[in-house]
Amino acid sequence: MRIFYIIFLFFLSSCTEHNIKSYTDELPKLNLREFFNGDIYALGIVQNRSGRVIKRFKVDIKASWIGNKAILDEKFTYSDGTKSSRVWELKEIGPAVYEGRASDAVGVASGETAGNVFYFVYDLDLPVGETTYEVNFEDWMYLMDKNTLLARSYMNKWGFDLGEVTIVMIKMGKM
Repeated sequence: MRIFYIIFLFFLSSCTEHNIKSYTDELPKLNLREFFNGDIYALGIVQNRSGRVIKRFKVDIKASWIGNKAILDEKFTYSDGTKSSRVWELKEIGPAVYEGRASDAVGVASGETAGNVFYFVYDLDLPVGETTYEVNFEDWMYLMDKNTLLARSYMNKWGFDLGEVTIVMIKMGKM
């Protein structure tokens, strides 16, 4: 009987969900049009599922809006000297609701803002060595102050944790 309760509690605790609506009253309010507009400098790390840092990187982001669409042009430089880039197109499709596309994204990404948080979910074709894997990303971005956004990305495949990405983004020229 004791094992039954342990299993029951395990399943019950795994059903709790991190919900964006719980951030509705958090300040400062995140306005994607304001933060993702202009030059942004970011620093980040990639950790494997055991928590070991396996990559460090910096990103230069050029962000702009035309109507309800944003272009985020990201240029990555990794600690080993390799470089990559990604261009996200975000589209506001409703109040606080967004969709996104990038050349290495599989399908359409979906996002939502509430309070100081942007929640963004997508699948990426992630190159690892000579192979490419489709990996699910769940991003939680927190506006710390008007010029600083802290992002935590959780990577998984088939429900198994692969690792995490942590990024600090700083708006340039607005300090």
